[in-house]
Amino acid sequence: MAKLSVKLVRSSIGYDKTQKATVVALGLRKLNKTVVHNDTPQIRGMIYKVRHLVLVEEVES
Repeated sequence: MAKLSVKLVRSSIGYDKTQKATVVALGLRKLNKTVVHNDTPQIRGMIYKVRHLVLVEEVES
């Protein structure tokens, strides 16, 4: 299964609370923190919701 590397590059301050909750649910708590997730439709949907705050790259598994 493919993996996605998700990095928080912009703060969620000033955005809707649902977007803040999505960032936390992705495991991103500080700026420039990177987490790796499996490439699933649920994770893709979460990333799409906060695409203006994160940087996503595909990782070799």
